[in-house]
Amino acid sequence: MSDGHPPGVAAPTAAEATVRVVLFDFDGVLMQGDAFARFVYSRFRRSWWRLLIAVAMLPPTLPLFAIRSLRMTLVGVFVRISLLGIGPARYETLVRAFAAELVERPRIFIREGISAMRRHVIEGDRVVIVTGCEETLVRAIFGSIGLHDIEIIASRLRKGRLGMRKEVHNFGRTKPVQIARHGIAEPWEIAYSDSSNDIPMLKCARDPVLVNADAETVRRVERALGRETRKVDWF
Repeated sequence: MSDGHPPGVAAPTAAEATVRVVLFDFDGVLMQGDAFARFVYSRFRRSWWRLLIAVAMLPPTLPLFAIRSLRMTLVGVFVRISLLGIGPARYETLVRAFAAELVERPRIFIREGISAMRRHVIEGDRVVIVTGCEETLVRAIFGSIGLHDIEIIASRLRKGRLGMRKEVHNFGRTKPVQIARHGIAEPWEIAYSDSSNDIPMLKCARDPVLVNADAETVRRVERALGRETRKVDWF
């Protein structure tokens, strides 16, 4: 008989069940900007033929960006162009080199966010990074600053005929699904995010926290949750 846990994921012990689960978004909470977008831009800057293809795609696709439901699909097109001809081994090499360069940039990390994450670890909480950024890149970034053992639930790529392509985009409503597949049951104790895109994840938190959120984001999230949220300003 099934115990209600995903295949291959053991049921939590009594000790594990008492540990607080604390979830952190990545981009905008622990790192400035969008790390994977930076990587994609770097591929275009360093490959003239990929850039030419991307520029040729702009006229027919640009008007379609006005349709909200199509945006992520269109972004995916340009991601595929940036990864044309790149297999798994080459991709990992490129990502690790990019991560090493990225972490050397000044003020790239949100230091108060990193400090909060470390504090939760010290306090014995189960800290999990839940991000739309690609997993290999996130792990390389954390590895570059000596944080090798952080749990990460992220987007994933897989090998395709023309290069790396999307396997899972860990975004919006997909986040709680991936969290459950990771063996974490609702509700979780705390969830940190800077975006209304994370409403599905924030809804399942006893203590949803908005990081550096503008007034419109606060309004959208609190309306969806039906309650006030904690707000923090991190730099």
